[in-house]
Amino acid sequence: MSKQLLRLLATMCAFAMLAAACGGSDSSDGAAEDATTTTAEAETTEADDEPDTDDAAADESDADDEPVEETPADDEVEEDPAEPAEEETLDATGFDAVTITVEEFVEERGLNGASVIVVHKDDGVVYEEYFGEFEPGRISLIASSSKMISAGVLLRLQEDGLLDLNAPVAAQVDWATGNPDIVPAQLISNSSGLVGLGPNLLYAPYVCQWSPEGTITDCATQIFTTADDDGDQVDPDSEFRYGGAQWQVAGAVAESVSGKSWDELINEIYIEPCGVDSLGYISLGSVFTGAPGYPTVFAGDPDGVAETANPNIEGGGYVSMTDYAQLMLMHLRGGTCGDNQVLSQESLDTMHADRVSAVYDGNAGGPGFGYGMGWWVDRETGRISDGGAFGTVPWLDLDDGYGAYIVIEDESDTGQALKTEIEELVHEAVVNR
Repeated sequence: MSKQLLRLLATMCAFAMLAAACGGSDSSDGAAEDATTTTAEAETTEADDEPDTDDAAADESDADDEPVEETPADDEVEEDPAEPAEEETLDATGFDAVTITVEEFVEERGLNGASVIVVHKDDGVVYEEYFGEFEPGRISLIASSSKMISAGVLLRLQEDGLLDLNAPVAAQVDWATGNPDIVPAQLISNSSGLVGLGPNLLYAPYVCQWSPEGTITDCATQIFTTADDDGDQVDPDSEFRYGGAQWQVAGAVAESVSGKSWDELINEIYIEPCGVDSLGYISLGSVFTGAPGYPTVFAGDPDGVAETANPNIEGGGYVSMTDYAQLMLMHLRGGTCGDNQVLSQESLDTMHADRVSAVYDGNAGGPGFGYGMGWWVDRETGRISDGGAFGTVPWLDLDDGYGAYIVIEDESDTGQALKTEIEELVHEAVVNR
């Protein structure tokens, strides 16, 4: 038990950024709703963290005031290392501008690397680049960028007639006593009323969600039957509460109604029809060592992580960039991977729609953002995203038929900052091809 608690404490450290901010990526819930309101702020204030480039200009002005012989203008340009790079960025167009911006970002932030891919519904992959030590085939933990994948499992089970998203969980599985009014649609739209990730990641009644021990159903049974959370719950569909144990319950529902394990469902629904062989799930409690940020102990090797029957449903995914891109293309291509129908267009429309607005006139931490099932909805641009605590940021522009995916191995705020820098560059590059 002591080892488990140590892992969970490490989990809290590594996910501390969730309680600080990152809407449009991993955000806190309920009592920590103020934290999720920083969704928009993360996209407008993180530029403040960029290195100040005014120092070079100030140095140049000071040099001009010195009583020395007149220096040729060409020499001054050569002495300013920032100026050529700035001109190159301004002159670059299309995807060249994206490449230059990401290169500069990786260097300025001291990242180990990054990768970016852009897909179009008609043309497939239209841009794919790797930076730093990142290379094709690298497998990364994606934290909450797992949510759109996990939500899709439940939508598929509904298509197969095994699950009703809008019927009480208690009417569909035999272990779900204690919360008779909660339905699966609420679980995967962060609207169940259960305690989410905030304000306490190690909320005692739900602590099993972080443990590699036991099974998903054991954990979900504990979450759904405990009386210890009675004073902390709110009514379903009354408040947006991001993440947490409600997703573990959703995974257990999927296993119970299908009679298959989560790994079997992922293999059947995604891996086989889409050829995304790198995709899988772990328990996050298996990889944290106490250090903040990305759990480098994972080292891109899922075989080095102990198997578990209690994988983290909301944030335990791992996958290569190109395989994740195939799943994004599936969302853009009517739910198909090649000739294989993975999800119906109706299911995709359900996932992409702003459910918290439609059902209870809510918002995802702030008026500018809504939430569907696994996808944040930017109410200004109409784009949807599913950012993760370790810096991955996928987004789809459904109107223009493309998607982009950033992979870094750092923190949510860093990934959101990079998205802010390249989002419109990507848009211009795609629509002006």
